[in-house]
Amino acid sequence: MGTIAWIIVRLLINAGALLLVSQYIEGIRVDNFTTALIAALILGIVNAIIRPILVILTLPINLFTLGLFTFIINAALLLLVARVVQGFSIEGFASALIAALILWIVSLITNLLFHSGK
Repeated sequence: MGTIAWIIVRLLINAGALLLVSQYIEGIRVDNFTTALIAALILGIVNAIIRPILVILTLPINLFTLGLFTFIINAALLLLVARVVQGFSIEGFASALIAALILWIVSLITNLLFHSGK
């Protein structure tokens, strides 16, 4: 699968995952699939630009927690995206943390399924 196709597939899967998360996790609201798609796109951009900087800045605590602090970073970035995207809201850090965990699992499964041949 080409790079562009892979990016589009991941974007669609992440948007669907966001929409599903909003159906099952209390405190998370996504108005529709278009909103989920926009949120997934912005989350991808934020994860590509801001997340690496935060991981480096929090490296000591990340090492101390054996990488678990990364979930805190992911939840914080999810909250940031929810503040930027209209129609996407998260009430509370606990909801963001659960959503970040579920989105990580979806990403892990997606990577395993699509990269199993490499």
